[in-house]
Amino acid sequence: MATLTLELPQARESMADTLPSVNFGFEDLRDRMSKFTVRFDAFIEKERKKVLDERNKFRKHVSEIKADQHQRKQEIEIAQLKSQTHAQTISKENAETAEMHAQISSLTQHRDELAEKRDELQNELSGLQSTLSARREVQAKQARYLHSQSRWNGPELQFWEDHLCMRIEGAGQADRLKFVFTHVCEKEWEREAWFELDTSEREYRVLKTGPKVEMDEVDACLDRLNESRELGPFFKGMREIFVKVFK
Repeated sequence: MATLTLELPQARESMADTLPSVNFGFEDLRDRMSKFTVRFDAFIEKERKKVLDERNKFRKHVSEIKADQHQRKQEIEIAQLKSQTHAQTISKENAETAEMHAQISSLTQHRDELAEKRDELQNELSGLQSTLSARREVQAKQARYLHSQSRWNGPELQFWEDHLCMRIEGAGQADRLKFVFTHVCEKEWEREAWFELDTSEREYRVLKTGPKVEMDEVDACLDRLNESRELGPFFKGMREIFVKVFK
């Protein structure tokens, strides 16, 4: 049997192997793209931050505008309140002015009435001066009489001062005397009792006492004094009144 022998052709070279090698620069392109990506991310971050800042500024500006509007509103309300207060003040001042005019008119009328009353009082004063002159003459006569009797009253007063544990003091005014008793309280011999006697008129008067006593009893003693003009019994009666009060 005949043997078939096939001869395979020899492998041919590919056309790609025959082409010249070309350097496309992929590594450089990759590096440039990486750097671009970094710059792009930085740009995006920067722009995002810028947008956020502008948005925050806008919000802040809006808040400031609202605050300013609120403040303006308050200022307007305050101005309106001041305007109302001012109007009320003007109204009150007008009312006070009218009242003052009325008072001035009333005072003017009152002044005229006082002027008329002054003229009447001046006429009355002229009459009173005449009456006062006559009374002064009477008092002068009475003073001369009392002076003539003083030389007799002095020893008598000294006797009663010693006998009744009494002393005489001034009362701070003319024609007033203060009579002070001691040894009127059994428990406190140094405790004092006193009364003020007004001698400005013929009828003597007791103005004050310490301690307070029954004025009916004092009036009874005064009646006897003004009738008899004897001081001794009067002093004795007043001392008995104080002794009774302390008991």
